[in-house]
Amino acid sequence: MGKAAETAYAVIRTRILSGDFSRGERLREEELAQLAGVSRTPIREALRRLDAEGLVEFQPNRGASVTAWTEQELDSLYEARALMEGYAAGQAAKRISEEALDRLAELSKQMWELDTGSGSADEMTRLNNEFHRIIAAASGNSHLESQVRGLTDAVLVYRTFRHYTPERLMASKFYHDEIVAALRARDGAWASAIIRAHILAARPTIQSLVRGVSESVPGPATPGDTQIPDSHPNGNPGPHDPTRHDPTRHDDGLYDGGL
Repeated sequence: MGKAAETAYAVIRTRILSGDFSRGERLREEELAQLAGVSRTPIREALRRLDAEGLVEFQPNRGASVTAWTEQELDSLYEARALMEGYAAGQAAKRISEEALDRLAELSKQMWELDTGSGSADEMTRLNNEFHRIIAAASGNSHLESQVRGLTDAVLVYRTFRHYTPERLMASKFYHDEIVAALRARDGAWASAIIRAHILAARPTIQSLVRGVSESVPGPATPGDTQIPDSHPNGNPGPHDPTRHDPTRHDDGLYDGGL
């Protein structure tokens, strides 16, 4: 891919992932060429690459548009992402550096410090993406890392965190803490199971977006309670609390990974 095509690719991809181009929106070559400051030829090349990544789709007599996944397609995508990231986390538990673990802990802390309002959703998305990409990179498998990135980017157009209930957002933060704890313990089975449960727990929210309705999705609850607390225990992130109820953990201590 030439320099002009790389420029076009970066511009279009950034606009899609930022939500400037909404899902299903038609992408006109003339407008994109003006936006990127290139001719239409590199635009076509960039669109073909984005099509291969699943961010753009071509339709007969309509040209290119931002991919609008069906509910069934999203369901399959989340299943694939859970399996791939689960495997990546299991491998990362053996290989991840202390520096990377410290960065994950810092990212989790920053997510806890964000307000729960919609204004923080984009920052939450950025922190969350870095969190998951560090784990994929720590797997030591560059092909797996690339696949995970593609699956993650494919759902970014839905800006999922903007539609989380406070309960679901709190649950996501607890999951991140537990993932860090599992990786620090070098427990691949635990890390794999909890990240799979974490990913699949987000699936109902994005399914509701496809249906065009808003749903309240409950998250993991603390023992003897039916709601997640308004803040992290002790007011800030800390180590995994083994007494906190985890829906993927049975009484015998085994996980089913939410599958």
